[in-house]
Amino acid sequence: HCISDSIESITHSLCTLEFEDHRPLYDWFLDELNVFHPQQIEFARLNLSYMVMSKRKLLMLVHDGDVKGWDDPRMPTISGLRRRGYTPVSIRNFCDRIGVAKAESTVDIAMLEFCIREDLNKHAPRVMAVLNPLKVVITNYPDDKADELDAINNPEDPNAGTRKVPFSKVLYIERDDFMEDPPKKFFRLAPGREVRLRYAYFVTCIDIVKDSNGEITEIHCTYDPETRGGNAPDGPACRTGRRKVKATIHWVSAEHAVEGEVRLYNHLFIKENPEAGGDDFKSNMNPDSLEVLPACYMEPSLKDVQPGSRYQFERLGYFCVDPDSTAEKPVFNRTVTLRDTWAKLQKKM
Repeated sequence: HCISDSIESITHSLCTLEFEDHRPLYDWFLDELNVFHPQQIEFARLNLSYMVMSKRKLLMLVHDGDVKGWDDPRMPTISGLRRRGYTPVSIRNFCDRIGVAKAESTVDIAMLEFCIREDLNKHAPRVMAVLNPLKVVITNYPDDKADELDAINNPEDPNAGTRKVPFSKVLYIERDDFMEDPPKKFFRLAPGREVRLRYAYFVTCIDIVKDSNGEITEIHCTYDPETRGGNAPDGPACRTGRRKVKATIHWVSAEHAVEGEVRLYNHLFIKENPEAGGDDFKSNMNPDSLEVLPACYMEPSLKDVQPGSRYQFERLGYFCVDPDSTAEKPVFNRTVTLRDTWAKLQKKM
């Protein structure tokens, strides 16, 4: 390929280390022809933990149906990263951080995830969405009333402003935010316990409704209208003289919620070096690399989202609108969690 490089006036031919032994022939051939002489420079290929980067092996994943194409959000391709929600800025920052080296090494995928978190934390609008909904009825809230509450779009960007979030008698919260018999260090909602609803009011659980199988189907709460906006005006003594609430949880109004699908992506492989087994690398695939949640509820500001738009679902992670979205049902891909939870999961495995 040295002749084509010369004809096309390539100044530097960058290639991976396996071409290093070919460089003497590359140089000799061009010298003998006495033509423009590009410079060949070799570098180590990029290896990411919990991922294969070989085009041959990626092609196997596509052809065998292990992923849904080259733009599958679990793939390390540019189209896959874009669909998952990675920004050009985050990818460039990642490249700047790892640099170019001669020595073969494996870069921890946590570095790539750090770069996208850093970028989206500055620019992604905050919204509320409930992925595993539990119905909440505010018993002392009027049936025909709906409040418009102010919510901050991005605390990292004062110019992002605020938006209105509707509040009504029936809400959805995350099922994980309620426990009937909580352990000592669980501070979220439980019978007789008061928590703060983000941007809204303090609520206290007073009753639980279960189905015939003993599964909790809804909880009943009362709210304090004096705590609008999440403020604590008075109550049991603490050093500030205000009511002390240890937990703030997110929610959406059932009447106004947008129903959508959320796809939770995780690492494609369970081993840090999935290629250690040679061609048997597929035996290391993560069976839980994709979890689809078909019935999630989101605040109404997400009704007319466009594919490629990125958001932070408060307390949950960063998400990107998928091209599979329709006017009736948006689809969101999880780009990355708010924190690196994979290390904790690995310790339990």
